[in-house]
Amino acid sequence: MAKKNEPSYIWRDRKRTFLGLPWSFTIYYLTETKLIRRSGVFNIEEDEIDLYKITDKKLVMPFGQRMVGCGTIHICSRDTDSPETDILSIKNPREVMELLDKYINSERDRYGTRGRDLYAMGHAPMHPHGEPDPVDYDQE
Repeated sequence: MAKKNEPSYIWRDRKRTFLGLPWSFTIYYLTETKLIRRSGVFNIEEDEIDLYKITDKKLVMPFGQRMVGCGTIHICSRDTDSPETDILSIKNPREVMELLDKYINSERDRYGTRGRDLYAMGHAPMHPHGEPDPVDYDQE
């Protein structure tokens, strides 16, 4: 029976070990707004990343993981305590990437942000076509 305060999870999986078996104490959860990594047995550590803060993700499928239908998703985000994190050795990683895309985009729409809005400021202003604004050095 689910607890009252526990959110509804869209996706849940464990880190896979030998032969793709879920014999690990690391569990990954995806809600509509967050990606959660929980690890540990006696001392539990939980890390959350707001989906709208994710700036990039990459699928890595080493040979050993691919043989058992697993893969790793590397995530870059604007989260302060975990700017880079890995969802290690999970089943059906491509479907999980599609789920992440769907919910990341819905959260960005909700907050009115895009990935480019989360990058650090300080770059030269850009034209709509991608070229930097020309600098007029004569106006001093």
